[in-house]
Amino acid sequence: MIAKDLLEILVCPACKQPLEYRENPESLKCKQCRRVYPVKDDIPIMLVDEATIEG
Repeated sequence: MIAKDLLEILVCPACKQPLEYRENPESLKCKQCRRVYPVKDDIPIMLVDEATIEG
């Protein structure tokens, strides 16, 4: 799990909007541009090229 204080400062690298933490699978989702960033070993992978886009 990602630390709460880290979640409060993370924003989407593509559109700079806040991210929502999701547990299963562990990821961070941007509600604005719908990108989903994976979390591997409690480390968010905040690369636009690594993100998927949910429809």
